[in-house]
Amino acid sequence: MLVKIVVALFCVFIARDPSTVSFAAQSRPTTLAELALYQGADREKILLEGARKEGQLTFYTSNTWVAGPVSREFEKRYPFLKAHVWRSDSKALLKRLTEEHAAGRFLADVVETSPEYVTILVRSGLLQEHFSPELNAYDDDAKVKGKAGVLAWTNREIYISLGYNTKLIPAAEAPKTLTDYLDPRWKGKMAIAGTTTGTRWVGAVLDAMGREFLEKLGAQEISVQNMSGAALSGLVASGEVPLSPTIFNSNVFTHKQKGAPVQWRPIDPVIAGVGSSGMVANAPHPHAALLFLDYLHSGPGQQVAMKGGLSSARNDIGSLEQKFKKLYMESKYTPEELEKKFNEWEGLLRKLFMRKR
Repeated sequence: MLVKIVVALFCVFIARDPSTVSFAAQSRPTTLAELALYQGADREKILLEGARKEGQLTFYTSNTWVAGPVSREFEKRYPFLKAHVWRSDSKALLKRLTEEHAAGRFLADVVETSPEYVTILVRSGLLQEHFSPELNAYDDDAKVKGKAGVLAWTNREIYISLGYNTKLIPAAEAPKTLTDYLDPRWKGKMAIAGTTTGTRWVGAVLDAMGREFLEKLGAQEISVQNMSGAALSGLVASGEVPLSPTIFNSNVFTHKQKGAPVQWRPIDPVIAGVGSSGMVANAPHPHAALLFLDYLHSGPGQQVAMKGGLSSARNDIGSLEQKFKKLYMESKYTPEELEKKFNEWEGLLRKLFMRKR
């Protein structure tokens, strides 16, 4: 009888002031949506148990360094998980993910790409709202917020500008301004990426210098390489392409670490390329997906990213010092405006730089 009385009094006490019971547990998640937003004290335990059963995850990304070293370090941290990585440019990534979901084929768990394509993924309902304890280390402007969590958040920042081979071009002679690209000595020696990297560069130059300047650049016989900026940087490092205005600083950073004769120079406007990541809707391996997002945005994960020359948006880790003005194209336009601009810039890229000569 005494035990029953004590229990009854305890229940009344809890009802009057439930905040005094610190060990009250959150209900364990039973659906993918509940799991993605789960914040209970046993979250990590639940994710680890589930991930061990899943044994793998599939990751779509448009960044070479994240696809390689960062993903491999994740596998070392969680040796019971295999990360299947598919890397391509943002447009191809969007096409693949959209077509898969339209066909009811849910293969990808995590996606990482540029903000303009993340906007389309959000609008199409292809991203799962989720929570991570690492979110506290990021400012609100690094997050695409949902109702209770985030749909995507920044995991890298890189910059697009001039890359050149130092064996072929001395630093004193390399272009220092946009108008220097019009020098006759560079005619037929430059190349730009034919992917979204080149499209963004065309847009930045158009905004800064106008259509007439772009037409003059077109007369410089700049070749358009149907490859990513990362792949194009390899041609610059090997000397096959003497110089390119569409090179990522992070790629030059890694080439130089390997002893390649390549240099990167910021020429205004320097395009800031932000990479954001999120959990894919109907992810087949949700536990592993959440672990991957936790690691990608964690201090250790971001430090691995910075070894590849990437910058971090974390408040507590700092980034590589960049002493130049940056152009954030996504902040200049609404998502709808940016989509129209991209179509315009792609048209100019084809008309001015891919025309038959």
